[in-house]
Amino acid sequence: MISLALLQPAVALIGWTLVMLGWMLATRLPAMRRAGIRMGTLVGSRASDADRSLPAEAQWKAHNYNHLLEQPVLFYALCAILTLADGASSIALILAWAYVALRVAHSLVQATSNRVKPRFILFAVSSSCLALMTLVAAFAVTRAG
Repeated sequence: MISLALLQPAVALIGWTLVMLGWMLATRLPAMRRAGIRMGTLVGSRASDADRSLPAEAQWKAHNYNHLLEQPVLFYALCAILTLADGASSIALILAWAYVALRVAHSLVQATSNRVKPRFILFAVSSSCLALMTLVAAFAVTRAG
């Protein structure tokens, strides 16, 4: 029987991504106003333009939001693959929740102090969880096939 348990950490990370979206908007829009930037007059701007115009602290949330739309895409795919292949083992579930917790911790570090060393450690450990989930998924798909 297929377990939907792996969808819970996926939904949790989606929820966290939306929290970061809100935090980014709550920080960035006032920073844009203070910098005299009017969205109605912007044409074809890029993220690098905002990096030059806004304080770094305002951009940290935006950078993290972008990060949450990059590697976690693999996480969502793995959760779906493991669910469909009936591979939602306790190991997969522990790895999935660990990944979510590490990504939330990474977000908090990047959005507040933006210290590179702790960010890198959190990224590396979360990437290891993702790699292990990939191995679990490979076995689950092979077993299911």
